[in-house]
Amino acid sequence: MIRIFYKEGLIIRSFQCKELKPVEDKSVILWVDVYSPSEEEVKWVVDNFKVEFPSVQEREDIEISSRYWEEEDSITINTFFLIREGENAFNETVSFIIKDHYIITIRYRELKTFSEFARRLMTNPSVYKTGFHIFSSILEIKVASDSDILENLAKEISKLGKIVSSGNLDVTETVFESISYYEDINMTIRESLIDKQRVLSSLLKSYKLPNDVREEIRILIKDVNSLIDYTRFNFERLNYLQNTFLGLLNIEQNKVIKIFTILATMFIPPTLIASIYGMNFENIPELHWKYGYYYSLIMMFLSAAIPLYIFKKKGWL
Repeated sequence: MIRIFYKEGLIIRSFQCKELKPVEDKSVILWVDVYSPSEEEVKWVVDNFKVEFPSVQEREDIEISSRYWEEEDSITINTFFLIREGENAFNETVSFIIKDHYIITIRYRELKTFSEFARRLMTNPSVYKTGFHIFSSILEIKVASDSDILENLAKEISKLGKIVSSGNLDVTETVFESISYYEDINMTIRESLIDKQRVLSSLLKSYKLPNDVREEIRILIKDVNSLIDYTRFNFERLNYLQNTFLGLLNIEQNKVIKIFTILATMFIPPTLIASIYGMNFENIPELHWKYGYYYSLIMMFLSAAIPLYIFKKKGWL
């Protein structure tokens, strides 16, 4: 699907290209939004606007030469857009081609950022003079959206922190699964932000960038940098929660091991006494003694009770 936004006096109108006819006047066009295009639509855009569509490899490659390149009459940008659907988070590459005064966006997924920007464009058309202004505004909306996702993630990590602090070890598996899940989401957010940081830094060096947009890009880079720092804080927080929970598990395991150690220590002397009187020798003094059996029982009881008393007195139990 191709949707074209164009100027008509002081207002901006849009239409969907259902019939792929040649474009006669490009001077009024401001934004060409290409959504999940067919081969015919790709060919139509290439022929009419004399641009080169980014290949699949260029869209997915993370090298800066594949994320941003500048030609004499155009700038092509591939950047990650963070998408969170339910419990899943992933990055989707969106392509921008800025040429002359207009911009071409290429995407293969419905994105709220574009819908929101389209509303802004229609209600406040005087602000968006060129494709650079449109690109800056779209990235601004997306960075704000990423900030909201990061904030929600921080709240979820805080809830997990309360669970860890409660000391409830019955949720061990759930806690470790949650930590791993939040680390994956945080890494996905960080990858998206670092990609934007690289792209915006490259764009800032371009001589084609208008001065008013240049200042907006600088502010965006500062916002992105602050969000990257926040992802680093999330990693440190998750690492702290993991270490804390592992410490609690070790303490609980040590308690169990201590109980078994004490029990083993208590039963070693009675076992020794029973072993001595269980030997098959004839010359054992107490063997034919009338009270030998009771004597051995008392000895075994005392040999177990005395260590138990000592352990309690020292506070080991």
